[in-house]
Amino acid sequence: MVSNESDTFELNGEVPIHRLGYGAMRITGEDIIGRPDDEEAAHEVLQHAVDLGVDFIDTADSYGPGVSERLIREALDTDEVVVATKAGLLRNREGEWLPHGDPDYIRNQALVSRDRLGVDSIDLYQFHRPDPDTPFEDSVVAFAECKDEGLVDHVGLSNVSVDQLETARDHVEVATVQNQYNVGNREDEAVLQACEEYDIGFMPWFPLAAGDLGGVEEVLEDVAANHDATRYQIALAWLLEHSDVTLPIPGTSSLDHLEENVAASGIELEDEEYTRLTEAGAP
Repeated sequence: MVSNESDTFELNGEVPIHRLGYGAMRITGEDIIGRPDDEEAAHEVLQHAVDLGVDFIDTADSYGPGVSERLIREALDTDEVVVATKAGLLRNREGEWLPHGDPDYIRNQALVSRDRLGVDSIDLYQFHRPDPDTPFEDSVVAFAECKDEGLVDHVGLSNVSVDQLETARDHVEVATVQNQYNVGNREDEAVLQACEEYDIGFMPWFPLAAGDLGGVEEVLEDVAANHDATRYQIALAWLLEHSDVTLPIPGTSSLDHLEENVAASGIELEDEEYTRLTEAGAP
């Protein structure tokens, strides 16, 4: 049986998790709005992820909105997994993602997410995206206050620059940063390097680029053939190899794709393969 063979990372040096996690965005309805067509199937995917050894699940209040968090509570014992959620984006029926970093909203959403997840405190609460209409520090302070009040255990950021990370660290201990990153898109390499310096977990969202990994495709296919694997598995294996702080969270609503993603944790790239992939995707 497939199992999660990734090594572990400790959030803020306290909470060990397997580095290969699961992103729970795709278990909602079309365009990440509303319920999935088959909620029982969504439950099965979540349960199977845990059966395969996944102990770190990422979601957000805006996924559904609210649907992903609810499904996680229904499917899992949230005491047995680390659940990361986010606040800072609003949704509408058109599927837009609207930044909203108002401090009062963030505090309110912590209470809402805590109730949806059925937890006394949120394991990891992340600022989903800086809001151009709200001072970044004001939003971060709201997250820090949620931690001080015991509503959340750890605080993370998402879609931030190095300067924003440094600013946030003046107000709260940052456990994770979640930015777009994959083998073919490394524009945020400087943010990853800052996370390495501070031992902050780096959660690369869009780790498989929805199948479009650009100029790295040819090398991925070549390396995949050597391992009897898919190019997506090799892309995940590269992320795990690239840095000890990367925490890939590939998402899927398919049991087969879930097993494929988890199996990537057991692939060991040869030095030459890793180098070729790294050079092919270099910015």
